[in-house]
Amino acid sequence: MAGMLYLCATPIGNLEDMTFRVIKTLKEVDLIAAEDTRNSIKLLNHFEIKTPMTSYHEHNKYEKAEVLIAKMKEGSSIALITDAGTPAISDPGEVLVRRCIEEGISVTSLPGACALITALTLSGLSSRRFVFEGFLPSDKKEKEEVLNSLKEEERTIILYEAPHHLKKTLAELSDCLGERKLVLCRELTKKHEEAKPTTITEAMAFYEENEPRGEYVLIVEGMDPQFKKQQAAKAFEEISPEEHMKRYLDEGMDKKEAMKRVAKERGIAKRDLYNILLTKK
Repeated sequence: MAGMLYLCATPIGNLEDMTFRVIKTLKEVDLIAAEDTRNSIKLLNHFEIKTPMTSYHEHNKYEKAEVLIAKMKEGSSIALITDAGTPAISDPGEVLVRRCIEEGISVTSLPGACALITALTLSGLSSRRFVFEGFLPSDKKEKEEVLNSLKEEERTIILYEAPHHLKKTLAELSDCLGERKLVLCRELTKKHEEAKPTTITEAMAFYEENEPRGEYVLIVEGMDPQFKKQQAAKAFEEISPEEHMKRYLDEGMDKKEAMKRVAKERGIAKRDLYNILLTKK
């Protein structure tokens, strides 16, 4: 019989957030694949878990995934844990999960701590719709592409950042997004937990005087839809409604569709646009 993969969420700071189900599973599986065995052994010792461990991390995620797949095909049950939080979220675990699915190996996820959800619920910013970007790419071009894709993002934006990169990231967010509400979360679930409501500009000024400490989750306000409409309308102020219409008609768009597009881009009602064009005639 084929084995199974268990994704086991571990605490992001407070050991009391370890679930009974995860502890039981970690004791019962044949093997635990851990992001950093030196770090995870402390967790296992605390809960008196004696299950053997093996390393599974960013630098061996492809070749080690095949080793683990082979073991599960032979009948072994394996638990995957990360240093903190839920495996496969900004984590090499996604590679192993994908390979299990491709090979027909059963996968189950044991819910638990997740920094992005904890931070979002603490932020007070809109949680109805959000986009999670994790850590921004280290490659300059890739990072620029991601930031540009967020310029007009209306959903709440969630980022992870290390303390030594925080000031640079805040400056890049300022250049790309302008002024936005921001909640900086750090030390989540720990004694000195902090969820600090601020703005990008205020945060930049604060960290010019204070050194960033701890791992951060940044919750950034999405673009105001009304502001987005105003910006779109400004972009077409230099051309007249007639020229605007002609642009789409020349592209082969029918008059009704062109009028709909022009009205939307200029932030006005179709009836008002029709009256403007009629008056010009």
